[in-house]
Amino acid sequence: MERNQVEQRYTWNTDELFTSDDEWEKAYAEAESLINFSAYAGKLGDRATLLKLLRQNDEFSKKLERVFLYASMKHDEDTRVSKYNAYNARCMALYSKYSADMAFFEPELAAQEESYLDSLVCDKDFSDYDYMLSTIIKGKPHIIPEAEERLVALAGETLDSFSDIFSMIDNADLPLPEIEFEGEKSRLSHGIYGVILRSSDREKRKEAYEKYYSAYESLLNVITTTYFGNVKKDVFLSRAYKYNSCLERALSREDVKECVYRNLLDAVKESQADMHRYIADRKKILGYDKVYFYDMYAPLVADVEVKMNYDDAYDYVIKGLAPLGKEYQALLKRGHDERWIDVEETEGKRSGAYSTGCYGVHPYVLLNYQPTISEMFTIAHEMGHSLHTYFSSLNQPYAKSEYKIFVAEVASTVNEVLLLKYMLGDTEDVNLRKYLLNYYIETIRGTLFRQTMFAEFEYEAHDRAEKGEPLTKELLCEIYGRIGREYYGDAIEHDYHISCEWARIPHFYRAFYVYKYATGIISAMNIAHRILTEGEPAVKDYFKFLSSGSSADPVSLLRLAGVDLETKKPFEFAMKEFADTLAEFEKLMNI
Repeated sequence: MERNQVEQRYTWNTDELFTSDDEWEKAYAEAESLINFSAYAGKLGDRATLLKLLRQNDEFSKKLERVFLYASMKHDEDTRVSKYNAYNARCMALYSKYSADMAFFEPELAAQEESYLDSLVCDKDFSDYDYMLSTIIKGKPHIIPEAEERLVALAGETLDSFSDIFSMIDNADLPLPEIEFEGEKSRLSHGIYGVILRSSDREKRKEAYEKYYSAYESLLNVITTTYFGNVKKDVFLSRAYKYNSCLERALSREDVKECVYRNLLDAVKESQADMHRYIADRKKILGYDKVYFYDMYAPLVADVEVKMNYDDAYDYVIKGLAPLGKEYQALLKRGHDERWIDVEETEGKRSGAYSTGCYGVHPYVLLNYQPTISEMFTIAHEMGHSLHTYFSSLNQPYAKSEYKIFVAEVASTVNEVLLLKYMLGDTEDVNLRKYLLNYYIETIRGTLFRQTMFAEFEYEAHDRAEKGEPLTKELLCEIYGRIGREYYGDAIEHDYHISCEWARIPHFYRAFYVYKYATGIISAMNIAHRILTEGEPAVKDYFKFLSSGSSADPVSLLRLAGVDLETKKPFEFAMKEFADTLAEFEKLMNI
């Protein structure tokens, strides 16, 4: 289907950003004219000058976000249109020009006397910037001399190249062979591999698994060298900026204490027996003598599907999120009726789904809707992101409106959990109930257990490197294989292929990122439970969190919703939720 064949009500309304490309060009020029920040260099010790710079930076950033958003959305409508590729490139060039012009800002501001910075935090004229200033004060022990900072900046492109190298290996040079699946022969790809792993054809799953991992193993020497280079980069930067470890540096950038990371690893370790039990259940349900990793995504509940057209699915999501209140439901309906969402899959359109937005305009969502249960959850998920953005932008000044990545998946997952609980209570179909329980178990397995396993691997790899130990392919496979055996237990066969799985994980090139998926779902499970059991008081607290943007550190903001990740309680609840869901699933499956 071509885009011009889609009913207008199923397309997002970009006129609320710009009514024409000519209007975009004018806004682009206005944004470019504001780039003269270097004129403020050397003057940040004067509070009036600093405030003027901060206000000008806000004005520029708002304009840049708007032109960037329009360019990316128009591009994603039809990636074949070169004009909007060019618009995106121009926006990147404008951002690079701005970054170079503002390069002096953080080092110069951080070099100011702490008493001056403290006074700014307490000055009501700087109230929009108090959290930003407090983080700069907190980071003062990690300031390095200007000459050293310049050297690190000059090396930045080189230091960041390991991720690019892996991306090229993973997407261009990986020697994936052909495979025949469902009567069609094609080159095995990441996408096709995922589809085959979820099929009921065990022999085909095994074939795909062996071919897929053999491709990575054929390049294991170069992937090991690339990953070790990336870890050594992390070690260098943590030492250059006077941190005690790579983990400390990574967590400080999100203003999160190390005890949160430790709490996660400890809680999951203590609950590994429940995961072992689930793997053993899989083995029984599938009826296999031995279970291999290529069996981990095989469907356990067959012939379950709820097919709804988009409008009916959207209405169902609104009903499912009723515990969040009428205001939240009304905003969901606005999103549907006022064309916040681009719905249909069309030729040239970007695949997948996402939520996006900019300050001063409602959020937007891209979908490629298909009538499946999974896509219904996608609606709930993306609108969770959108309404988090909506409330933060509505209630915070621009400088505090963008929430940190640490909490980015909380609101979206709260919606998914609430929708799932509603569906469980709304059906008398035993098979559908089995499917939904297993869907929840698999979500927790993939987002909580698996990402924590990744986090433990990252921690040990960096710890070994910090102690001067070289990361060889043998060592990395030994570490990953050992952790995998701890997490999955003896009910599954641990072969050499799976010990090499670390070699295919792109997130490892953004060190200590994956744990946020786990803390995100843990937070969401706790919040959803509190909403369902406590009602209005919990909803009010949750709205405080949704409205908080980045007005304080993310762990403090989660406390507004009743979740304190610096304690063990939310982690223990999430582990119990997994165990209870598994027990209910086992009962229905007669295990």
